Amino acid sequence: MKTILIVSTLDTKGTETFYLRDRISQLGGLPVVLDMSMRPAVGITADIPSDEVARAAGSTMEEILASTERARNTAIMTSGAAITALNLLHEGRLDGIIGIGGSTGSLMATDVMRALPFGVPKLMVSSTAALPGMSTRYIDTGDIALMHSVVEIAGLGDVLKNVIDRAARGICSMADTPPLSSAGKDGGKKAVALTMLGPCDKCASAVRLALEAKGHQVTGFSAAGVGDRAMEAMVSQRLFDAVIDLAPGAVMEHLVGGMRDAGPTRMEAAGKAGIPQIISTCGVNHITPPKSRYTEDHKTRRKYDIDRYRTWLRASPDELRAAARVFADKLNRAGGPVKIVVPMKGWSSVDRPGSPTYDPEEDRCFVDELRKHVFSKIAIMEIDANMEEETFAQSVISAGMEFLGSSGGVLTARKTA
Repeated sequence: MKTILIVSTLDTKGTETFYLRDRISQLGGLPVVLDMSMRPAVGITADIPSDEVARAAGSTMEEILASTERARNTAIMTSGAAITALNLLHEGRLDGIIGIGGSTGSLMATDVMRALPFGVPKLMVSSTAALPGMSTRYIDTGDIALMHSVVEIAGLGDVLKNVIDRAARGICSMADTPPLSSAGKDGGKKAVALTMLGPCDKCASAVRLALEAKGHQVTGFSAAGVGDRAMEAMVSQRLFDAVIDLAPGAVMEHLVGGMRDAGPTRMEAAGKAGIPQIISTCGVNHITPPKSRYTEDHKTRRKYDIDRYRTWLRASPDELRAAARVFADKLNRAGGPVKIVVPMKGWSSVDRPGSPTYDPEEDRCFVDELRKHVFSKIAIMEIDANMEEETFAQSVISAGMEFLGSSGGVLTARKTA
């Protein structure tokens, strides 16, 4: 019997939550109701009541009821629910999680879901899933299935019952899926995380196909700020044996406030995990500040229009040097082997002779600065090719096979001076 955690606010969604509980029970699941209400749910008792949730976050319901700071109270209850859910998971008493609610309930429940590791079944039934901008807030980097109820979650008419019935079947079926294993448990087959973007898609595909042909499993991540941030979290979860980071442009974007910014810890998880990394440079020599925040300097930069919505601006020499120093700092701290592979005739498909932003001499600023600051144990390979040429892809593949091999063990952490 699979245990399904139901997270809800019973003061406003009690009737609907208990209908969901009963449907899960009828389908053979073991439902556990967790109440995140910030005011008393009169006449309703949860398996994990709101006062227990508040205590898990180091607070009390009395303190919350006495406070008029809604945002603070919401944060306390969300934190307590997340702590409780993680404890249940670690105790082997959580096989899936489902939430039901409107805007506040959905924000709280999905925050709880994202606290759980990738692979734990997560389903959010939300009446506000289709509101502009809300779905991205609910999902963010989480592997959350979002179900739009269409109708308000209020009362138990046949329409809402149908929505809840389908949701109950969905989470019960998802919970029957075998859990995801950590990396390193399958003898010769190694799990590799690979970042990619459209402008280096040809290289990424060649690398993936070559490693798969050698028996490895390659998982791609779109390095546009969200996918690569999710990759960092999954690497921390020990789901991968190695990382091939073709498109670490988010490191540069974090420095300049670009649209592909993946946060301050981008390109750090693999180093902390002690697994091999192959680093390249797709997108590092271009920045994407929001057009609404263009400075006069931005307006005069060389640019490449990816499409009618996206424009890449050429990074300045000073920005390239600053990014190189950040790369060096992050990679010098890595606990596993690192190799940097740089294409010297353009760092993407849009970075070729004839492109308005093509400037291999300025790219040299990055490489030279990197060489000044990285430890000698980190090899920097300069390849006389564009990133999308077969010659460059083969260099990445060779570096990957050096770390991974066609079978047997992966090269992991080594002692440093």
